[in-house]
This record gives sequence, C-alpha cells and structure tokens, in this order.
Amino acid sequence: MSRRGVIQRRPVPPDSVYNSRLVSMIIRRIMRHGKKSLAARIVYDALKTIEERTGNAALETFEKAVRNATPLVEVKARRVGGATYQVPMEVRSERGTTLALRWLVQFSRSRPGRTMASKLANELLDAANETGNAIRKREETHRMAEANKAFAHYRY
Repeated sequence: MSRRGVIQRRPVPPDSVYNSRLVSMIIRRIMRHGKKSLAARIVYDALKTIEERTGNAALETFEKAVRNATPLVEVKARRVGGATYQVPMEVRSERGTTLALRWLVQFSRSRPGRTMASKLANELLDAANETGNAIRKREETHRMAEANKAFAHYRY
C-alpha cells in the first residue's frame, strides 16, 4: 500500500440498460479476462429471470439483495505489543457495497447449477429474502465483530 498520497476514487459510470451504478459494479465483478459483454449478458439474463420469477422490478430486488448482504461492522487485525487482536471497525458504505457484491458473486459462482446467470439469479433472490450464503457471510462477520467487542479500544 502506497503511503505517498490519497488515491482519487474513479467514479463508476452507470450501465446502459438500467442506468444504475450498482448494476455496472456487479458487471465488473462478474467479468473475467476482460470479457465485459459476456459479463453484462450474464447479469442482464439474471435480472430478467428475477423479474419473471417475482413479478417485481428486477432492479428493486437486486438493490434489496445488495442492501441485505451489506455488512455494518467487520474485524481488522491490529498488532499491539506482539499480540494480534481482531478489532471491530465500522464499515464505510462504499466498502460495505463492495463486500456485498464480492460475496454475492463469489457464492453464486460456487452454487450448483447450469448457467452463471441462473446461479446469480438464485443467489440474488436468496439474498433479497434474507437467506443464502452471502447473508450467512454477513452474519458471520457481525458475530466476529460482536465477539471481539472487548478489543474495540484498539481502534486505529
């Protein structure tokens, strides 16, 4: 990590279909080997599947899934006098969204199923309904932070 200066965050442009920054962010997470059009097709197919299954707007369901998977606190390792403590820290909104998207993509990849679009649609529907692996990961992160609340005074 560079200690020279503050890195300017590049703004994420919204996607062309839904005009949403969040959809654009998940397309970038899905993308492998620079194949952005394939990643976009996977995400749009998943959102179309969600819309057919629920009858609601796909973007609302997607945003709800991301909101449900977003952690509020996490633990960070902090060395104090030879011992390493897991110190609970509040998560900034940008990082929380990034973690939620990362977990949703990671767990949808590891799901059993035929196509990536169907696996992503199932994971998003599960997250919107407060179930699924991404929600379990968020709960686990919150439990870790709760268990290490005693070390909160070691904050940076």
